[in-house]
Amino acid sequence: MPKEKITLVLATRNSGKIKEIKALLADLPVEVKSVGDFPQAPEVEETGKTFFENAFKKAKEVAEATGELCLADDSGIEVDALGGAPGVYSARFAGEDATDEANIAKLLKELEGIPPEKRSARFKCVMVVYHPSGKWFKAEGVWEGQITEEPKGNLGFGYDPVFLVPELGKTAAELTLEEKNKLSHRGKALAELKEKLKTFLCELS
Repeated sequence: MPKEKITLVLATRNSGKIKEIKALLADLPVEVKSVGDFPQAPEVEETGKTFFENAFKKAKEVAEATGELCLADDSGIEVDALGGAPGVYSARFAGEDATDEANIAKLLKELEGIPPEKRSARFKCVMVVYHPSGKWFKAEGVWEGQITEEPKGNLGFGYDPVFLVPELGKTAAELTLEEKNKLSHRGKALAELKEKLKTFLCELS
């Protein structure tokens, strides 16, 4: 492992996401920074048709603009009764600058009258780490659950208040950060990423 800390830029301005990732990578020799710390970093348009395409595009463009190792993720929720929607449009389901509340309201409206057993859904997360030299790798995670009929809990962010974790009988927004990190799509993707990152950092040094 490298002795010096390597800067790792997170291609996100989402404070909830930054907090989760910082906590999980705390014991690695990386100094986690937000893309907000780099004025020259571009606002990358998410034009991909898949979570991987969006994550790769963000990681590559931010790494090349900052000259630093970059981690980008794209994640969202897929609801079976809606044919996998909102998917890559999760963050802007109710419109371009939609709030979490607006997205949740639209989702619940579209699922009105659909019984619990047909409200299966999953969170998916794809992460890409890209180095300005062109080297990169990816990690993925999936979290199965179902959509509730009303929001519950005030922890987490995004669709957490309506994502029921059946084995716990709680929504993702009722879990502590520690509980969530063990189960969540992002937690699983990060666990895989962490293992791969150790090897990757050795290759870079």
